[in-house]
Amino acid sequence: MSSASEAPGIVAGRPPHVEVTDLTMAFGSRILMEHLTFTIAHGDIFIIMGGSGSGKSTLMRHIVGLQRPAAGTIELAGTSMWDVSPDEQAMLQRRLGIMYQQGALWTSMTLAENVALPLQTYTELAPAAIAELAEYKLALVGLAGSGDLFPAEISGGMRKRAAIARAMALDPEVLFLDEPGAGLDPITSRLLDDLILELRHTLGMTIVIVTHELASIYAVGDNSVFLDAETRTMIACGNPAWLRDHTDQPKLRAFLTRGAVERAA
Repeated sequence: MSSASEAPGIVAGRPPHVEVTDLTMAFGSRILMEHLTFTIAHGDIFIIMGGSGSGKSTLMRHIVGLQRPAAGTIELAGTSMWDVSPDEQAMLQRRLGIMYQQGALWTSMTLAENVALPLQTYTELAPAAIAELAEYKLALVGLAGSGDLFPAEISGGMRKRAAIARAMALDPEVLFLDEPGAGLDPITSRLLDDLILELRHTLGMTIVIVTHELASIYAVGDNSVFLDAETRTMIACGNPAWLRDHTDQPKLRAFLTRGAVERAA
């Protein structure tokens, strides 16, 4: 791996929040990715990027404890996700919030009911307190007063915001967003980027984003890892803008410029 070791990543003073060490992802005997080693610092907006089929979403599922690694370790604040009992692992997972691709909201529930569902499942709060918290989470993402609407009654951008509100229902330490800008027009996608920055600023949370959208990568990313499907490993790690300007990896440079450098040459 070349420029990965040179690219600036963790900001001084930020302790590690998630540490991935020599991770191998596999389906049976088929290795998808191996030798993945990187650190996500507290307060980072960390980008998992790469081309189609590189395993970005699969890596996210490994980090949040939904898929067991074939080898290597994943630690959340110093605790291994896979070297604890099932009950302890469940407790670790509750410290994480996940927004899946397309939002995955329950269409038969209102926005408030969608956000309330994790609170009903994992807490013993009274219904009135749950309803108040659900409205508060919706307000945090710019959907104040929209709790009685159903997913089919709102725009794609609003559905993404509602899905983020649900992912934040249990006050996670780390928020995972899987392709948050997918299917959105550029203006709506930019507004979502602004929301992500605001959430990090106001709540101080660590945010991990799976995406291949360049505008979003540069708008919000502090640090990143690039997965290469051909070599089945990471070929760089660091600040995306720095990597764009300094990498000596042709595939990474082509990805981060959409091939503009090669066309210009």
